[in-house]
Amino acid sequence: MSQTPRRARITRALSAAACAAVLTAGLAACGGDSLEKSGGGGSSAKPGEGSLVIGSASFTESRILSEIYARLLKDAGYSTSIQTVDARELYEPALEKGEIDVVPEYAATLAEFLNKKQNGKDAPQVASADARATVEALRKLAEPRGLKVLEAGSAVDQNAFAVTREFAEKHQLKTLSDLGGSKEPVKLAAGDECAQRPYCRPGLQKVYGIDVTGIDPLDVGSTQAKQAVKEGKDQMVLVTTTDATLGQFGLVLLEDDKKLQNSDNVLPVVNAKKAGSPRIAEALGKLTKVLTTADLTELNKKVDAERRRPAEVAADYLKHKGLLKN
Repeated sequence: MSQTPRRARITRALSAAACAAVLTAGLAACGGDSLEKSGGGGSSAKPGEGSLVIGSASFTESRILSEIYARLLKDAGYSTSIQTVDARELYEPALEKGEIDVVPEYAATLAEFLNKKQNGKDAPQVASADARATVEALRKLAEPRGLKVLEAGSAVDQNAFAVTREFAEKHQLKTLSDLGGSKEPVKLAAGDECAQRPYCRPGLQKVYGIDVTGIDPLDVGSTQAKQAVKEGKDQMVLVTTTDATLGQFGLVLLEDDKKLQNSDNVLPVVNAKKAGSPRIAEALGKLTKVLTTADLTELNKKVDAERRRPAEVAADYLKHKGLLKN
């Protein structure tokens, strides 16, 4: 796991609250690489027709997906560059303005981000466990902002809950329903927000009848959180479905069999005016058709556990899948 852990869906839309105040100061005011060009998959692009800027958040999975996007688009004849920024609060407005052209996104998280941006923080939820309905809701919110939401595939990176393999075997657990039925009390390693979020402690209790006795306020999916469960301090940890380091801690996921979590399918979102062509959709659609949740997990593992470069991992994946013409 990287030293700066990839946040789960519970925090992704809120992770940049501290950055919001600097929006008017310009895009480079906050974030790891602060929208500076990456030396990864794209060629150094000059503004103009045929050049595309691919946006990337700073966590591992987004960096890998951005490298894959850049290579697919370069293969389709575009000059590409990658720009990295930590916060959706920064890169989404840049996407609307055409300062960024393409971003790998997550259907439910972006839908709720735009929903609250347009309708206020207390707006009724539009995302759900239904992937098709969630993408449709996202498109209704995105299109008036000049954004085009391309097709979603089967790859999903969403909230998930893990326990130790020993705990699962002892209590015969494969699903969250099994845990609720076991009546075993659990202390949950998760962020502070978990106490209020409907898909965290309240949902676990209401939907599954799980006895969550307390929350250990550790960073979501962090090494410290997983270590706390491994050592028995906590019994369950909030992670994501593509966490590649669970095995290192002896952890296994419990299936969300009643669909508590929203459908955070991976999909490209583009600036409709600058990158809304069928040619771009076709190029990125090659990935959408083949990418799976298991693929994402393995790609993350190669970077987070094996310490390989995202650009190298992306190139190997595209070659293995035969997705490049050149």
